[in-house]
Amino acid sequence: MKETYKIILILLAVFIVGCDKEDFAELNSDPSILAEPDLRYSTAKVINDMYTNDYTLWFYTNFDYVYPWSQITGANVEFAAGNPETFVEMGAQGGAQNVYGIIPNAKDIRAKIEALPENEKAAMRGIVGVTYAAQVATALTQTDFTGSMIYTEAGLAPYTNPPLITPVYDQQELLFDTWLAELDQAIVDLSAADQFSLGTQDIIYEGDYGKWAKFCNLLKLRIAARLVNANRSKALGIAEEVVNSSAGYMNALDEDFIYTRGIEYRGTGNGNQPGTGGINLVDFLRDNKDPRVRFLFDKNDFNAEVVQAFIDAGRPLPSYVEQYVVLDGSGNFESWSGPGEPWVRYHGAPLSPDKQQDGAYDDYFQQASQNRITLDGVDKAYYSTSHFAEKTTRTGIDYTYPTRPGGRLIQKIGNHPPLEVILGSSAETNLYLAEFKLLGANISGSAQAYFNQGVELSIRRMDILAKNSETYYYESDPVYMDETMAEMASTKLKDGEIADLLALPDYDLSTDGLEKVYIQQYINFAITPHDTYSTVRRSGIPRLGSSILPWEPILAAGTPLTIPRRFEIGSPTEDNVNFENAKKSVEEQGFTTGTNDPNILNTQRIWFDISNPNYGEGPKN
Repeated sequence: MKETYKIILILLAVFIVGCDKEDFAELNSDPSILAEPDLRYSTAKVINDMYTNDYTLWFYTNFDYVYPWSQITGANVEFAAGNPETFVEMGAQGGAQNVYGIIPNAKDIRAKIEALPENEKAAMRGIVGVTYAAQVATALTQTDFTGSMIYTEAGLAPYTNPPLITPVYDQQELLFDTWLAELDQAIVDLSAADQFSLGTQDIIYEGDYGKWAKFCNLLKLRIAARLVNANRSKALGIAEEVVNSSAGYMNALDEDFIYTRGIEYRGTGNGNQPGTGGINLVDFLRDNKDPRVRFLFDKNDFNAEVVQAFIDAGRPLPSYVEQYVVLDGSGNFESWSGPGEPWVRYHGAPLSPDKQQDGAYDDYFQQASQNRITLDGVDKAYYSTSHFAEKTTRTGIDYTYPTRPGGRLIQKIGNHPPLEVILGSSAETNLYLAEFKLLGANISGSAQAYFNQGVELSIRRMDILAKNSETYYYESDPVYMDETMAEMASTKLKDGEIADLLALPDYDLSTDGLEKVYIQQYINFAITPHDTYSTVRRSGIPRLGSSILPWEPILAAGTPLTIPRRFEIGSPTEDNVNFENAKKSVEEQGFTTGTNDPNILNTQRIWFDISNPNYGEGPKN
């Protein structure tokens, strides 16, 4: 054994002696003078971090609070629907995207570029623009919930002496002004000629800085939308800048900001428990045959086979299912009446807690017992209402199609596609422009033209998303053995649907135009991680008593419940090194901290929300 060690040592010595001195020196270089990392990879990390809190965002922020408070869904209750009385009280929260995971990296990139020789720096302006676009887009998701935040002095510790570790909190009005200035400069940088390309390290636009510039213009419109009731003239001026911008604005599907982290990314592996769709929203979509009901919500379980199983078991069907069932002379299922498949499979549920105590609504709230049957010794229960489509938030879901008890096993399992997330779209852009045109912005084109373009792009984007995420019924409904019926029951977009939809009264802006525009923004945002809450607060939509899409009064024991307008903010503690600034921030905003009292969270509003209409009041013209 000792001889073996000697041989190894001799060979190692020969290798060392034989090494070129320059190679050996390179191996022992001072780490401080090693080559800088490729800025493309650092920028890729910034872009990647624009969507990181997917589980907490959907499980808590959206499905516990934003969607129930906005009447898109109720709170999640298995085999039930609607909301408990406590749904207006905040518990654990998921917050928004983490801008503080982006800022240090973004500042480092900009500092490295600033240190380059002038000719090299000039070729890196596009990268600088991308870092600001990512930073502002992510910061917007935070201020929507809590108002003021650390921003202008965030991440400055490495660049200050002594290090700045007590940054100020910027109030929301200053944040908006700061972001608008940053976006204006980013558009200039992104429009510069002869830029170093990010290539495939840009997971959104593959290095197309022109599209990033258009995304910056969308972010300007988002800020303008939040200023509509706080500073309308400024909001309209921003809209005019965007329409006249030499960079252009997002106006095509291939310009949409679609976040796809990678082929192995399917969203969170854990379920995020979406609730049942609100009855007024689902009814509006279904009754107008708006294809987006099929992309936003799941079909219920009552296909023709399940309906026949209930008939065979001698069990009554839910009233809203039965109304569309046509029986033959023997009392068996023959066909669907009314709109037919797939429309008859979409049903929302009332959202007011009081309705759960009213026997007239047992079809919605007693599904666990009323929708349970036994055939051939097999017991099985079925959903008769439609949950929000969880497949749009995470794609790694297997699915078993509803069949009769003891019947066929039909599943869609495995081969889950990567998740696509809409973080900005041409539909959003056009729907904003329709709004600003109606509010008096001096921009070319008609509000109806912007509106029609926005609705069409919204439908087509949701259809693409449904196809790419391989939603359960997209190509066909495999429970139907008749191929024609299976195809008819599919949820994919069909020829002529968009034109038929836009010809309907609820999509004609000649009356109640602003309300109709806000309704479409509300529907469009229902499939995105952000902006639903801000849209509902600033628009007053859905509107109480509306003949189009009404707000449902939310009552508990006959008393209206108060819905929060902001999220709970924790109380600053003196062991926090930045205690004084945190304390000053909440005092400047007039906020009570450490409380989830809905009345406090409703009346103590963040800056942009102070002049907005109350829930259900409708828009301020």
